Amino acid sequence: MEELTQDNAQTPTHDSCCTNGRQSHHSEKTKNNLINRLNRIEGQVRGLKGLIEKDTYCDNVLNQISSVQSALNGVGKLLLEHHMKSCVIERIQDGENEVIDELLVTINKLMK
Repeated sequence: MEELTQDNAQTPTHDSCCTNGRQSHHSEKTKNNLINRLNRIEGQVRGLKGLIEKDTYCDNVLNQISSVQSALNGVGKLLLEHHMKSCVIERIQDGENEVIDELLVTINKLMK
């Protein structure tokens, strides 16, 4: 947990995920894994653009889109797992039970 000084204008909170001034606290290994996955997905998306520019057969493009979506889902699942095992647990332990409602909203968005 990061200590905040009186010079800091923010209110003291533990490092946590996502919104309202919170930050994630992934290990370097996890962070690098997520970044590497996203870099590959970025390359796949650029490849999709190239397929469209080359007038590639639609079915082939659609299959590549499916691959990109699957890769993004994998990143989402990994991030959700880490979020639940760290941020959500910490906030529940701190008495912030509203994190459950926040998590349910997020899961519903991921499942669309």
